[in-house]
Amino acid sequence: MRHIFYTALLRLTSPALLARLVRRARTNAVPVARWREWLGAGEPLTPGTIWLHAASVGEVEAAVPLARALRSRYPEHALLMTTTTPEGAARVEAALGRDVQHAYLPLDLPGAVRRFLRRTRPAVALIVETELWPNLYRACEQAGIPLRVVSARLSPRSIKRYRRLQPLVRETLARAEKILAQDESAARGFRELGAPNARVQVVGNLKFDRALPPGHEQAADLRATVAPEGVPVWVAVSTREGEEEAVLEAHRAVRESHPDAVLLWVPRHRDRFDVAFEAARQAGFSVGRRTQCPGPPLDVLVGDTIGEIGVYLGAADAAFVGGSLVPLGGQNVLEPAALGLPVLVGPSTEHFTFAVERLGEQGALWRVQDAEALGRAVADLLGDSECRKTMGDAARTVIEEGRGAVECVLAELESRLHDLH
Repeated sequence: MRHIFYTALLRLTSPALLARLVRRARTNAVPVARWREWLGAGEPLTPGTIWLHAASVGEVEAAVPLARALRSRYPEHALLMTTTTPEGAARVEAALGRDVQHAYLPLDLPGAVRRFLRRTRPAVALIVETELWPNLYRACEQAGIPLRVVSARLSPRSIKRYRRLQPLVRETLARAEKILAQDESAARGFRELGAPNARVQVVGNLKFDRALPPGHEQAADLRATVAPEGVPVWVAVSTREGEEEAVLEAHRAVRESHPDAVLLWVPRHRDRFDVAFEAARQAGFSVGRRTQCPGPPLDVLVGDTIGEIGVYLGAADAAFVGGSLVPLGGQNVLEPAALGLPVLVGPSTEHFTFAVERLGEQGALWRVQDAEALGRAVADLLGDSECRKTMGDAARTVIEEGRGAVECVLAELESRLHDLH
C-alpha cells in the first residue's frame, strides 16, 4: 500500500520532474535521443556489468576513484555509470571517458525502472552516497540484482525528512544487501531509519581517496593570468543562492587591508554564473569570466566552467566553501584540503559533518558565522603566510589519514564479484 501511494504521487509530479530535466538537457546540449533514458528507454547495454550510480557532479567526484579501481581490478566486467543530471554525465565523460558506459537513471516509476533493468541487466548495483528510490530498490531485489549503498551518508536534515516516510524508507533500506557508511554517525542514522543492523558497516568516505581535484595542473597559469606576482588571491567555491551578497561583502572587507586582492568565485550551479557576474559588476568590482580569459587588473573572476575546480582552488591562498552561510548543509571541504589550502566554512555544514569536524580538530579549518566574519578571516589568512602553511599542512594530513575507503569497499565486494565469474 505504501508503494502504491508513493508511486501515485510520483506519477503526478513526474511531468514537472521531466520538464526540469529536459531544460537542463537543452542547456547542456544533451542529444534529444538520450532524453528517453529518463523513462528507462534507450539502446541495450552490455549485460553482466558492474553498475555504479552517482547522481550528479559531487557524487561522481566521489565515485571516480572507486570506478577506476573497479576497472583495474575487474577488467573482465564492463562498468556502467549512471547519473541523474547532464552535469554529472559530463563529469563522467571528462574523468573516465571510454573506460565506462554511461546512461541516465530513470525516474523512479515502476515501468521506467523495469525498462532500465531490462536494457542494462547489471550483475551488481552500487549506489553512491544517499539515493533511496523505493521502486528501483524493489525492482533490483525482484530481479536478483544485489544492491549496495557505498560511501553512504545522512545529514540530520535528511534523517528528519526520511522519518516522515519511515515505513517506506525502512522497507526500502531492507532491500539493500549492504549499506557501507562514511562514518559511525551515518551508520547510526541508517539504523535509526530501520536498516537491519547486520547490513550496516562503516568503511569511510570515498572522497578522501580522490586524486587532486581536476584541473589543478593549470592553476599556476590561471593565477599568473589574473593576479600579478605577490597579489593575494582567495576563492569562494560551490556558493549557493543567497550567498552572493555575503561573498561580495566579504571581498569588500578583504580589500580594505589587501587593496589588490583578487576573488575567484565559483558558484555551485551553472545557472548562478551570470547571477554572480552581474552581482559583482553592480557592486562596482572589475569582473571577468574564466571563459573569456581576462587579464589583470581584475577584482573578481567568475569561474563559469564545469569540472575545473582544481584550477580555481590551486590558484588561491585560502578557500571558502559555500552552501554553508545559508542553511543548505555545506559543500565538499575535502577538495581544498587535498590541495593544502586553509578552509573556511559557515555555520551550516551537516552534509560534511565528519570532514569538517576532523579538519577543525586538526586546525585546518575555521568556521565563520557571517559575511563580516568571513571577510576578517580571509584578510587575516592572506596576511599570514605562516598560518596558511600550518593550516594547509594539517589539511593534507587529514586527507592522508582518511584514505582507504576504496580498498574497504573492494574488499567487501570481493566475494560477491567473485561469485559472478
